[in-house]
Amino acid sequence: MTAAVQLPRHRLTVVDFQRLGAAGILAESDRVELIDGELMDMAPMSSLHADYVDRLAQILMVQNCGDYRVRVQNPVRLDDNSEVVPDLALVVNRGYRDAHPTAGDVLLLIEVADTTMAYDRELKIPLYARHGIPEVWVLDAAEGRVSCYREPMLGSYRESRTAEPDDTLTLERLPEVRVHLAALWR
Repeated sequence: MTAAVQLPRHRLTVVDFQRLGAAGILAESDRVELIDGELMDMAPMSSLHADYVDRLAQILMVQNCGDYRVRVQNPVRLDDNSEVVPDLALVVNRGYRDAHPTAGDVLLLIEVADTTMAYDRELKIPLYARHGIPEVWVLDAAEGRVSCYREPMLGSYRESRTAEPDDTLTLERLPEVRVHLAALWR
């Protein structure tokens, strides 16, 4: 019987990650994100996934009165070792030319999953909770439902629920923002 060999891993920082891009080692078309110092491949995007992202973005942009900025598949820096690319992020409305938004700028993150539910639930939701992201929605494209997570505490969310297909979701920090889920399923 052979024992498993544990080799040391080289962990990357966000600065290292960005240098890989600047050097051309990672291209803008490479679908990767940095989670806890490790490069993680992102799944290819299906047309179903893209359609839900488009619909959600449109709903959120129509309601925006300058209170927040809608970012579609753009990076959010959680700490020195994690820079994620959620499908949608509602962030504080300010300029981000010099740096990507940080966890403190985020009002809501939305992940759309058609083949990545386990990845989102087991890796990304706890990661977001650890970094104090106040609210996360995960749209399960295959099942046609949305899971909502609120109140991050000690690496998990105190409140989680699955919305009914005809529910209207509101944001805890922006209650005037309303997403009628029935509009997504048409």
